[in-house]
Amino acid sequence: MNKNPSTTKTTPLTTWHRAEFQGREGELIHLAAGADLVGVTRSAVSNWATRHPNFPKLVLETGPTSRRIKYVSKAEFIAFAELRRTTVTPRRKPSPHRPGAVIDAEHLEYCERQVARLRGMEIRRAAKLAETRRALKVARSRLAEAEATARGR
Repeated sequence: MNKNPSTTKTTPLTTWHRAEFQGREGELIHLAAGADLVGVTRSAVSNWATRHPNFPKLVLETGPTSRRIKYVSKAEFIAFAELRRTTVTPRRKPSPHRPGAVIDAEHLEYCERQVARLRGMEIRRAAKLAETRRALKVARSRLAEAEATARGR
């Protein structure tokens, strides 16, 4: 974006970054319309603007500061999009599709393993509880004996 104050003209709702396009507004396109024109998403255009130094320079921004509409040269935008279309970018291999029946079977196996694990925990904790109750019973009887011995003195 050109920040040279001699070429940037600003009004409260309009900022021109490239004065040579003033009066030639028909040659401009805003980024959302550009995305529709070349058949990509708005986020793809936003990514292009961020990642590629050869993305067309902004010509005009309009609207309130909180929500600016950005315009570029339509010819430059189409040329950039065509360049992007012809550039081969390596893609990740798509993950193989797993049928729903396979996913359901794996989920069933997982649930069965969880149930078995929880049953084992229940058995171990029940045994531990029984052991704790036996130890408590022994401790109470020893306490009762100690109290009886202490009173008998």
